[in-house]
Amino acid sequence: MDDGICSGEINWQLIMKKKSIAVIGGGPAALMFAAQVDTTLFDVTIYEKNKQFGRKFLVAGKGGFNLTHSEDIEAFIQRYTPSEFLAPALRSFTNDDLRDWFESIGIPTIIGSSKRVYPEKGIKPIEVLDAILNQLKNKGIHFQFEHEWFGWNEKEELTFNLDTVVKADKVVFALGGGSWSVTGSTGSWLELFEKKGIETIPFQPSNCAFQINWNKTFIEQHEGQPLKNCSISCGNNTQKGEGVFTKFGLEGNVIYALSPQIRGQLNKNGKAAIFIDFKPTLLENEVLKKLESSSQKKITETLKKELKLSSAQISLLKAVTSKEEYTDSKIIAKYIKQFPLDVIGNAPIDDAISTVGGISRNALTSNYEIEKLPNHFCIGEMVDWDAPTGGYLLQACFSMGRYLAYKMISD
Repeated sequence: MDDGICSGEINWQLIMKKKSIAVIGGGPAALMFAAQVDTTLFDVTIYEKNKQFGRKFLVAGKGGFNLTHSEDIEAFIQRYTPSEFLAPALRSFTNDDLRDWFESIGIPTIIGSSKRVYPEKGIKPIEVLDAILNQLKNKGIHFQFEHEWFGWNEKEELTFNLDTVVKADKVVFALGGGSWSVTGSTGSWLELFEKKGIETIPFQPSNCAFQINWNKTFIEQHEGQPLKNCSISCGNNTQKGEGVFTKFGLEGNVIYALSPQIRGQLNKNGKAAIFIDFKPTLLENEVLKKLESSSQKKITETLKKELKLSSAQISLLKAVTSKEEYTDSKIIAKYIKQFPLDVIGNAPIDDAISTVGGISRNALTSNYEIEKLPNHFCIGEMVDWDAPTGGYLLQACFSMGRYLAYKMISD
């Protein structure tokens, strides 16, 4: 007779009741957690307030679906602020591991000229999301849509709209940051944790445009023009890349990556000092040599033909120098290598690509568990960490989700 006992051994896996996990939020961190968690041990339900998962994930893919970056993992880790907080998760599930995982679910990736990683040509963002969701369905993950989390009741149960009450053995919050409210990412949940006495930090914009009080004539002539092949410094940090001159100020990857440093100075001083290097491949004495040895009769022609400066860059030099200074090779060489600008503000938080703030790192254990609320965990952009664009934001969310899934197995 087959009564579940074979050769005197009991199949405890059949007898033991699975523990329940409620995942609040349906973004990248939540989906990767669900894809990696052991469903022989846990019964997992994802509660999403929208009608579908990954709205911000899909919006991010409209400009080219950058999944991660291909640089060496140790250099990769240093892109984060603070790097040590995310290092264990990133080392346990690297950018190479993420590419292998996507390959395993039918999403092959390629490395672009910028070393960013994308799905192979022709694969749309919705196809990437569908491939992930198929993995979850095959694992038996449960989905509950249009379920907005409202907090806890007096029994410490999770409460939602529709008078839904959920009691789970473990709760994983992956509620996202405070930008792109059109996708449902508003950060309004912050006060629910504050009422619980959990340390939070107000949201601030990151990877956003920064405000500069341009010379009026300059911006009227050059609004929308690119700033190419340059580097920008703020404090001891320097970033190479490209930007765009806007009426508001400056935006683009060359300044996005300096968000932590610029934001720090803005918070402390009300303004931030940045310096543009128009020719980062040349030393100042090499710039000066080109200026002094030029056969061109006019300095403007020398800047165009010998140093390949754009009309916008030349206009900036003219805007901050007198006629005598503009024709002085030594003065112009210094400005070319270290052009000063004052940043006086940042774009509104809802216009930012990402945010910092949210749940304080100090409120969490190394496994992302809330110290004041056992068996409750926080992952993804809702936690206070920062990263530049280029695949780093998504990679960290994926790595945090996978890291927590495996830590739950070991626990």
